[in-house]
Amino acid sequence: MRIELVKRPQQSALFSALSPFIALALTLVAGAVMFSLLGKSPVDGIYYYFIDPLREQWSLEALTVKAAPLILIAVGLAVCYSSNNWNIGAEGQFVIGGITGSILPVLVPQFQGPLLLPLMLVMGAIGGALYAAIPALLKTRFNTNEILTSLMLVYVAQLFLDWLVRGAWRDPGGNNFPRTVTFGPDAVLPKILPSQDTANLGIVFALLAAVIVWFLMGRTLKGFEVRVLGASPRAGRFAGFSASKMVFFAFMLSGALAGLAGISEVSGAIGYLQPTISPGYGFTAIIVAFLGRLNPLGIIAAGLILGLTYLGGEAAQISLGLSDKVVRVFQGLLLFFVLGCDTLIHYRVRLAGFGASKAARGV
Repeated sequence: MRIELVKRPQQSALFSALSPFIALALTLVAGAVMFSLLGKSPVDGIYYYFIDPLREQWSLEALTVKAAPLILIAVGLAVCYSSNNWNIGAEGQFVIGGITGSILPVLVPQFQGPLLLPLMLVMGAIGGALYAAIPALLKTRFNTNEILTSLMLVYVAQLFLDWLVRGAWRDPGGNNFPRTVTFGPDAVLPKILPSQDTANLGIVFALLAAVIVWFLMGRTLKGFEVRVLGASPRAGRFAGFSASKMVFFAFMLSGALAGLAGISEVSGAIGYLQPTISPGYGFTAIIVAFLGRLNPLGIIAAGLILGLTYLGGEAAQISLGLSDKVVRVFQGLLLFFVLGCDTLIHYRVRLAGFGASKAARGV
């Protein structure tokens, strides 16, 4: 006897719409069990994760800072995944975008003016796009698995950043700390409003990217090409669409948005390069993309929810004495239930061989 998944002839529209909410509810239940096993109050755990960060204005501003890179990266990943190209290396593209976008303020600090920040943002996006083109080239030219190549390139990018800030780009006046010089005022991403302390233009970039990609996917021929090649490559070839060009388009668009998120994070929230510039945004954005059902507008809401888990995790660490690893477990549970719910919507579970084994016994 074995368990098989049998594709359903028709998926439930109701459960397809409710799937993210069911997954979130199951995550809350599993999270409450996890808090109990850790010897903490489940009610306090859920409170500090999802309610306490929303009580103060500065927390809401911090939420936009956390959600902005998640939304930007996830919107690009949604295009990749819709086209059946599995980019798992957005974390590396995020890091490379932060590095390439920082070239001017680090190596040419005397260059100031209104053109500096736009150039940094463009260079960050180009850096992320070119880095994402590597697994695209390997897939189209050598038929390599893009999941493995894009993932391995994450560690290359992280080690390259570490080498730079500890070596060639280290601030000579930084008391031997592994970091670059602090960016000048023209290289810092402006706040949305002068009266705000933390919220910067990164969230504006994220919302604009979501709307533009939503229009691209739903109202243009390119979006139709993405969907057709993702659903049926054979049908796409009959329609005259190039699968190889789509691989490059999807990867480079995804990498460009991840790179833009990287330099926005460095210039907006940090102000200099350091060995770690991301708490795992590139990997968490995968959860955001699927929680948003690969819909750019749904990704906005999903990004805010996952951004809330970062703030809630910090609050839980301080108030309940939890490890930072609990945040990753919480996010992993959410991805597990999202994928599990989607699987059960498209497939039904069947026990294969059960009837045959009974017949063999003469039952």
